[in-house]
Amino acid sequence: MTITPTLKKIERKSLVSPKGFTATGIHCGIKHKKKDLAVVISDVPASVAGVFTTNAIQAAPLKVTKDVVYNTKKMQAILVNSGNANACTGKQGHLDALAMQQLASDQFNIAANLIGVASTGVIGEPLPMAPIIHGVSKLKANDELTGALDFAQAIMTTDTVMKSTSYATTIDGKEIVIAGVAKGSGMIEPNMATMLGFITTDAAIESEDLQAALSSVTEKTFNSITVDGDTSTNDMVLVLANGLAGNNTLTPTHPEWSTFVDALEMVSQDLAKLIAKDGEGATKLIEVNVTGAVSDEEARKIAKTVVGSPLVKTAVFGCDANWGRIIAAVGYSGMQINPDTITIKLGDILVVEDSEPVKFSEDQAMNYLKQHEISISVDLHHGSGEGRAWGCDLTYDYVQINASYRS
Repeated sequence: MTITPTLKKIERKSLVSPKGFTATGIHCGIKHKKKDLAVVISDVPASVAGVFTTNAIQAAPLKVTKDVVYNTKKMQAILVNSGNANACTGKQGHLDALAMQQLASDQFNIAANLIGVASTGVIGEPLPMAPIIHGVSKLKANDELTGALDFAQAIMTTDTVMKSTSYATTIDGKEIVIAGVAKGSGMIEPNMATMLGFITTDAAIESEDLQAALSSVTEKTFNSITVDGDTSTNDMVLVLANGLAGNNTLTPTHPEWSTFVDALEMVSQDLAKLIAKDGEGATKLIEVNVTGAVSDEEARKIAKTVVGSPLVKTAVFGCDANWGRIIAAVGYSGMQINPDTITIKLGDILVVEDSEPVKFSEDQAMNYLKQHEISISVDLHHGSGEGRAWGCDLTYDYVQINASYRS
């Protein structure tokens, strides 16, 4: 997916770029010093769509938010805390998630069943409600860039950078803006990781069609990244569409439906790549492109297998052009291949053709692998399917970060 003439990237990468959204983030005391409580609010109840973790163990806030998405089918605010996942916390955890919902309802005068809640951080520890109760009373959302930046900071855990993006396009002669912010650095293996994503748009679209659009882009974006193969208990991506742009209501039969879906895909792709690039301890973003598969779905699965291989990830970290690890990952992906027709490139450097080694410059390959963004291409010559996946290298720092995560 690339930028088209009808799709413009907005430099002011802000969750409040679409009309009618406000946001903020503060330090309330869950963490020692850093911001840890955030809210984004729509001026009016918005259509909502969501995708959630496939982990059978699901955190209490995720269950509360799913109820809003699937039953209320509208959402006006999302309250998020970091530093504590409120996962595996039993009945009290569920009561605490509902309490967060009610606190936001009272503070912003919004019905509780229009409020989503999300948590991220350490699993298995009770949610500290005292600082959250105090913190919610201090939240004052605004439509300035500073409010959006404060939100982005407050949802971070082991992230090293904020992750946000915005695009504008035109539908029915009206400017439509779609913006997004995400957090995620480790425990990343989304099947629609820990990963939270929040997307806002002023487009007019009903929740059912918004869900169809989000579902259609998730496999190609959020579900095509991996850092460490661990699927979190708290993963979610939410999209709010408040309709304030004034376009005719979007449906799959609308003549500019694909324009909206393309914009949503670009926002999702940007956020997915930012998460992959910021993997815990990572120094490089790895993109794997697979062509010649029997289907697009199989191509994506092969690409994700390659980029998720610990041996491939460590080879990239060490600048070792060990293509044997790549072809081995293709072979154990479980997808349909012809083992005799595989071509592999590192960037533009051909290393394997028809599954046989090709002479190449080790020095040239090493220099290429020293870059911060690495592309691996695999052509199976077995069909017309194409797919991509993103990940990162596996470094010493990943082990250090996760060995001391609770300390």
